[in-house]
Amino acid sequence: MASNEATKKADPARGPVRGAASQPPQRNAPPARPAPKRVGPLDFLGQVRDEGRKVTWPTRKETTVTTIMVFVMVVVASLFFTVVDQGLRYFVGLILGL
Repeated sequence: MASNEATKKADPARGPVRGAASQPPQRNAPPARPAPKRVGPLDFLGQVRDEGRKVTWPTRKETTVTTIMVFVMVVVASLFFTVVDQGLRYFVGLILGL
């Protein structure tokens, strides 16, 4: 038989009623962040140049090898999808009898 937790009576021998309302722990709010400092356009462009100097740029050889690999993967993917497409076309043709 199903029972409703809210209508159960407390039994002193068994302890407190299950599901009794308890206070959730208090959460501390995160500290407020100060507003970011606004900079002018010239300062901004200076910061952009500084960040650009920190970038590790690839060498010409790395760029060439990566470009060739992209082209190879495009050819492999196109061949794969062509074969899968033709195979599905063949099986659908068999099923529909066209």
